[in-house]
Amino acid sequence: MKKNVGQIDKLIRVLIALVVALLYYFGVISGTLAIVLIVAAIILLITSLINFCPLYTLFKINTCKNKQA
Repeated sequence: MKKNVGQIDKLIRVLIALVVALLYYFGVISGTLAIVLIVAAIILLITSLINFCPLYTLFKINTCKNKQA
């Protein structure tokens, strides 16, 4: 897997996951909406940890800065 998630993208993904977790923890979201958002947050967190997003590959997006020699 080639990295395609940059630093700023990783930060945004982690922040979104954190916000969703806090909304769930404080009871702002619940039910089916909460489940869908928690699953999405987990996916965002995993993709930020491994620096790879499968959807970015499909759409040929790369937010990772490539170092050229």
